[in-house]
Amino acid sequence: MRGGYIQNDPLPAKGFAGLCAAPSVSFGAIGSLALMLIGLSIRDVVLIDRLSLVLRPGLCVLTGETGAGKSILLDALGLALGRRADSALVRAGAAEAAVSAEFRVAPGHPSLAVLAEAGIAPGEDAGAILLRRLLAADGRSRAFVNDEPVSVGLLRELGDSLVEIQGQYEQRGLLDPQNHRAILDAFADHRVTPAALAEAWAEWRRAREREAEAARLLAESKAEEDLLRHQLAEIDALRPEEGEEERLAARRTLLQNAERLAETLEEAIREIDGEGGAQAALARAARRLERARDRAQGLFDEALAAAERAAAETQEALSVLVRAAASLTLDPRELEEVEERLFALRALARKHQVAVFDLPALRSRLAELLAAIESRREDAAGLVAATVAARARYVAAAEAVSHARAEAARRLDKAVAAELKPLRLERARFRTVLSPLGEADWGEHGCERIQFEVATNAAAAFGPIARIASGGELSRFMLALKLVLAGTSTVPTLIFDEVDSGIGGAVAAAVGERLYRLGASLQVLVVTHSPQVAARGAWHWRVEKALAERQAVTRVEELDPDTRQEEIARMLSGNIVTAEARAAAASLIAAGAP
Repeated sequence: MRGGYIQNDPLPAKGFAGLCAAPSVSFGAIGSLALMLIGLSIRDVVLIDRLSLVLRPGLCVLTGETGAGKSILLDALGLALGRRADSALVRAGAAEAAVSAEFRVAPGHPSLAVLAEAGIAPGEDAGAILLRRLLAADGRSRAFVNDEPVSVGLLRELGDSLVEIQGQYEQRGLLDPQNHRAILDAFADHRVTPAALAEAWAEWRRAREREAEAARLLAESKAEEDLLRHQLAEIDALRPEEGEEERLAARRTLLQNAERLAETLEEAIREIDGEGGAQAALARAARRLERARDRAQGLFDEALAAAERAAAETQEALSVLVRAAASLTLDPRELEEVEERLFALRALARKHQVAVFDLPALRSRLAELLAAIESRREDAAGLVAATVAARARYVAAAEAVSHARAEAARRLDKAVAAELKPLRLERARFRTVLSPLGEADWGEHGCERIQFEVATNAAAAFGPIARIASGGELSRFMLALKLVLAGTSTVPTLIFDEVDSGIGGAVAAAVGERLYRLGASLQVLVVTHSPQVAARGAWHWRVEKALAERQAVTRVEELDPDTRQEEIARMLSGNIVTAEARAAAASLIAAGAP
């Protein structure tokens, strides 16, 4: 026996890496894989009291009699991967069950991005990821990643990126139609990558959002625009001028006093130009002075000059008074017109809650706002054009991606069909369906819905794999698919349950051969009852039930070449292992050796 189970020892402080470094005997030349499940530690799960397994790269087979506990191992692993926790999994009498699964991943693996997004720092070994789950007897559970507490949802997300379990009760991975698009894209040769398609979709979406926002603003500004136009029309109808209120007010005051002012002017004119007015008095005074001038010996010269100047100034004053009198209008209509305009300007200013002298500035502001709305309308037209262009770019990218998907679907269908006949599914058919979507359903992933469908015989209708295929058929369908898609998978560990259900002989040998081929690029764990499948394993563990302290417990041992041959012989002959069974087992192992 090699290694065997490690009982009553907790998970080593540095995980399973040290255990994996231990020397071991290989059943065949198998390369070391950078991505794999390297260890599984289980405590108090159903029949398992304490168990630690060091797992290997390539094809790993688990065998054992029915009821020995092989399914318990998968259930325990499912706990660590974030699957549904059932308190029935807790071993009778135990307070809680505990499961740890340690993985090694390469730089750039999607699981590392999940850890980074969750803010979980890598450990000393950046490539190691430790998932741990504790399940209490009352059904409550706790989850940890690299010893940091996390949600079960995060644990499940990480588990889905690290392990894929293929079985009739698993609806994840290839069986989940939501994954089919990404699986086909990984298989396709894209000229325009799905990432570029997603970016084109994002650009189109942003363009539509900008266009919709501009349309919303335009709709909201329609009432504002109508009001602005009305207000501008009101102001333009009056055409207010700077300083106009002061001029009108002054003219109104003048017109209101025009009659009295005219009377005053008339009286002043009479005082100057009347018979007893200033002009006549000055003229009489000047004549008297002139007649006595010779006798005054120059004494009157200065007075005469002053009188002449006074007469001239009086004449000028008279002219001014006459012009002022002429400028005064006693037409009542002018006063009415002045008052009407002055009151109209003041009413408009009150309406807009501004001073009259601010009306011209208000008119400028309203015109600017209206111009902004007009510019917004022009911008909206440009955004419509931008949306049309973004849609065209998205459609071109989507068409390129759709073409690559259609070509990949043909290749995938052909490759899977070639694998079905040796797996005794020669009458079954597999197809990749690309269903066009209406434009309302287009999205970042393109313009079609992608689904894998099967028909189990020529007369049967196609339908989803999980609903059409039986348990054994389902596992073989999954095997064929995974073999074709092995080069595109980022999930490092693949587990098959019941892949050999209902088959034997050459078909079982074909299944074993394909599992071995799959193990060349992935870590494959298979639970099997088929000696043909077990014989192809690079590593072999036997699961058996034993008694410990009067309780049934599950034990697991890793087999060396001798014990492995004995186990396969038991699988061939039953409880009584004959020499012929041992010889047949040796033949199967030799035939399966690379």
